[in-house]
Amino acid sequence: MKIRANGIDIEVEDSAEGQRSDKPAVLLIMGLGMQLVSWPMAFVQALEHAGFRVIRHDNRDIGLSSQFGHLGKPSIVLTTLKMKLGLPVRPPYQLQDMALDAVGVLDALGVQKAHVVGVSMGGMIAQRVALAAPHRVLSLTSIMSSSGAKGLPEAKPKVIRALFKRPSSASPDAIVAHYLRLFDVIGSPAYPIDEAQTRERILLGYKRSYNPQGVLRQMVAIAADMGKRAQELGRIKTPTLVLHGKEDPLVPYACGEDTAQRIPGAKMVGIDGMGHDLPPGVLPLLLAQILPHFATAAKGVGTKV
Repeated sequence: MKIRANGIDIEVEDSAEGQRSDKPAVLLIMGLGMQLVSWPMAFVQALEHAGFRVIRHDNRDIGLSSQFGHLGKPSIVLTTLKMKLGLPVRPPYQLQDMALDAVGVLDALGVQKAHVVGVSMGGMIAQRVALAAPHRVLSLTSIMSSSGAKGLPEAKPKVIRALFKRPSSASPDAIVAHYLRLFDVIGSPAYPIDEAQTRERILLGYKRSYNPQGVLRQMVAIAADMGKRAQELGRIKTPTLVLHGKEDPLVPYACGEDTAQRIPGAKMVGIDGMGHDLPPGVLPLLLAQILPHFATAAKGVGTKV
């Protein structure tokens, strides 16, 4: 369903749609260029079966939410050069704006507080939500994400090449082949993906919406936030769980460790054999940490004042 949040249109999937619900809410925030349908249904259903109201949304500029083509196509080369020279990066919008979009989703749905879970860029946005609206966040879970601090390890060269490589054409076959190669490079060594299922998932996303320029604008928003958010994370008082794959080639494990070290009282859990994806075999390992984290936060255990 489409809602109005933070002055833009946001596409939302709410497990309580059309119903009154007193279940505790979980807000799931996806990563760079990924749509709400990128959340594995097994993960969503496990949260629902555990008694939670699960809310997913398309971030701005992706999926069925408002797109920002009028802001133009940013130059990633120029952005990278500015970062290396220490010059300011001026993005079309900020991660802070995306965080306020997420808070706006809660507003539109009448949800006062939620457990906020984000993966990759979504983890960065979730951190921003906890900073901007701490009274709305029951708990924070940051998965395969980063503090954005300067000097942290970067992605492996082959990952960077795969990330910036363009599909050979705009045909569905070329798009699917491109993302299959990317997911193979960043995926979990101990949990190989099923190619047929992954192909189907990629095609689903492509048919739903395909907006590569939106991905570029999101990338610049990430770049502009680097170095800033890290200095603010010490203000987070929300019970925080940081989950990170020890074999993550895109956002190295040290990035998760740094995030946990900067948030007072945060719990850090590394997942052996996990890369930068959410394969079926990893989901039970994540849920085994997330569900007790929710329960502890709900009881107020470990809440910092």
